[in-house]
Formats: sequence, C-alpha cells, structure tokens
Amino acid sequence: MTRRHFLATTSAAAASLPSLQAAQGGKLKVAVIGHSGRGAYGHGLDTMWLQVPETEIVGVADADEKGLAGAVTKLKLKSEQGFAEYAKMLATVKPDIVAIGPRHVDQHRDMLLAAINSGAKGIYIEKPFVRTLAEADEVLAAAKAKNVKISIAHRNRFHPVLPVVQKLIDDGTVGQVLEMRGRGKEDQRGGGLDLWVLGTHVMNLACYFGGKPLECSAVVLQNGKPVTKADVAEGAEGIGLLAGNEVHARYQMERGMPVYFDSIQNAGVKEAAFGLQIIGTKGIVDFRIDVEPLAHFLPGNPFRPVKEPRVWQPITTGGIGQQEPIANLGKNVGGHLTAAADLIAAVRENREPLCSGEEGRTTVEIVAGAFESHRLGGARVALPLSDRGNPLAKL
Repeated sequence: MTRRHFLATTSAAAASLPSLQAAQGGKLKVAVIGHSGRGAYGHGLDTMWLQVPETEIVGVADADEKGLAGAVTKLKLKSEQGFAEYAKMLATVKPDIVAIGPRHVDQHRDMLLAAINSGAKGIYIEKPFVRTLAEADEVLAAAKAKNVKISIAHRNRFHPVLPVVQKLIDDGTVGQVLEMRGRGKEDQRGGGLDLWVLGTHVMNLACYFGGKPLECSAVVLQNGKPVTKADVAEGAEGIGLLAGNEVHARYQMERGMPVYFDSIQNAGVKEAAFGLQIIGTKGIVDFRIDVEPLAHFLPGNPFRPVKEPRVWQPITTGGIGQQEPIANLGKNVGGHLTAAADLIAAVRENREPLCSGEEGRTTVEIVAGAFESHRLGGARVALPLSDRGNPLAKL
C-alpha cells in the first residue's frame, strides 16, 4: 500500500457499491460472527466496524447466550439483531461484509463457507486462516467461484511503511539482503502454538519482502528432544494436532534470501522477541509486531564491530528518522481501519485485498512445511506441499 493509496482508501466516501446490497442510509451491511468462550471476537474484529463510516453493523451471532447479550449491547444493536446461529443471521440480514472473529481456528472453515454462500462480497477474518491446506484450498475455491474477497487480519501487512522499507532495499540503503530472522512471542505458547498464532504474523511480513516460500527445513522439539508421535495432541485455540515447545525452521524464499523462524517456550519477552529483522550488508531493518513505529533501521554492517555506538532510527512513511506525516496511523492500523478500507476498496475495484485469502493459505503452508520437514527428519521439503493434511497425523 502506497501512502497515496492509504490516504485515498481511509478517506473514501460512504457511497454504496453497485455490486453490494445497501443498508439504510447507503451504508454497507456488516454481519459479525463471534463465539464467547471459544475465541470470542478476536482482536476487535467486532467493534472496528463502528468506526468505519461506510458500514453499519446489522447483526451479530454468538452461540453463547450471555456473550450474545453482551455483544448486542456493545455493538449498539437491537435485541432482534442478535442471533444464536450464524447461519440464521446470514440468511436474515444478507450482509455485504462478514467479520469472522473467533480465534479458535477449528470454526473458521465452516464460518467462511457459510459467509461465502450467503451472498456477501467481502470477508474479514481473524488469523490463523484455517487448520489445514485442504481447508484453505476448499475455501479459496468457493470464494473464487463467487468472487468473494477474503482479507486476513494480519494488520501489520496493511501498514503503509512496508513499501517505504521495500524502497530502502531496492535503492541499496540496506545493502545486499543476507537473510531475514523472525521470532514469535516466546511466552507460554512458545514452539508449535507460537508458530501458528503469532509466527504467522511474522512470516506474513517475511513473504511481503521475500516472496513465496519455496522450501522448508525444520526441527521441532519438546523439552529439548525431537518431537515424536507420543508428543502429538490436540492443540489449544482449535489448532488441531500440535506438538513441540521449541521450533527452528529455515525457509528458502522466491526472491532468493533465506528466512529463519525460531520460537522457544518462555525464552523471551514481547519487547525483545516478537518481530522480524531484515539483515543486510549495510544495516538491519527491524519490525516489532503491533508496535508504532512498526519499523526501525540500524545502519552499518551488522557483522563488523565499530567503536562508536550505533543508534536505531525509526522508519516512517516519510523516511528514515522522519516524523510520521500520517495522523493517527498507529490507531488506524492497530484498530483494523486500514484493513477495512482496503477490503472495501478491493470489492469496489474487483481486486484481491492486500492480505488476501491466498496469503492466508501461504501462512498455513509455512506452518505445515515446518512440521512436515520435522516428520521427515529435518529434510528439505518443497512448497507447496503435495499432502494437504496435518503432517503430525502421519508422524
């Protein structure tokens, strides 16, 4: 997203779209799906629409009775606009956009297919996308058949500083890119769960700069020992079969550079771990996930010691060390408003969102690739994978 595109989309007029049904006042109708106690509404995927002038929330579904009552109040709806079943809500309100909030991934496939078949033209969904590549293939085929735009809530992917950093790479400021290195949050979820729920944020950014992953080699450990079948169990947050409290993975990317992702349970703190670094011969670009400024630059060859201290400089849409010229940028990105504007524009322009369903499938491929490589003794495996199920099922 260029700065010009960012400004244009975030200030778009609240006009109805010819391809969409209009709610009262010409606004786009948004239906929200949540599930209190099972992933709730993600990171604000319900209330974000109250701040989007082009939209109006017309219904919310939550299978939890108490949670539904709270959601109706929070979203400023009437009691009849709350539904225990999302299928009934979709059939009743006939939304233009569906927001799928639950963080528990086992619900995503069914919710996505229901939203696609409801006649909606846009879907905004919490990450991770789905549990397996087979589910991703099914959902994307259905969306393509009905021309439904799917946007994944990797909100940093919508940040307008990304093309600024890409220009720094292209013009040689960073030097030759040697590698990228990412780490998860490395809290109690460290290892396999961290790769799924937080590492997908990191690897989504890595794919922006590196292109699609072509191959993966990885090892997954449990308390320092290679994971075996005995370590495999149903994971938290509806992930499906999961194992390992330590992951070390290497990906070869489409644009030639390797990307490393590592996560060790309770090995780090949020301020020092959760992010991605692009390491070049003339400096390092550092991204801290969900922090503003998102990016910083440390000039100089990182492998050549110097006497003088090097200072990290913020990278804004105005450049290295410049004040951010876009007002409320952190709030708009963190509150999903840039993502909402992009999804609306994607439907209007009949293009894919900046963080599309295809990118969601790629992050699932990245996770599956790590477990498949471990299953094969750390061997390099080509991506995309031929087996579209969960590799741990075959361990």
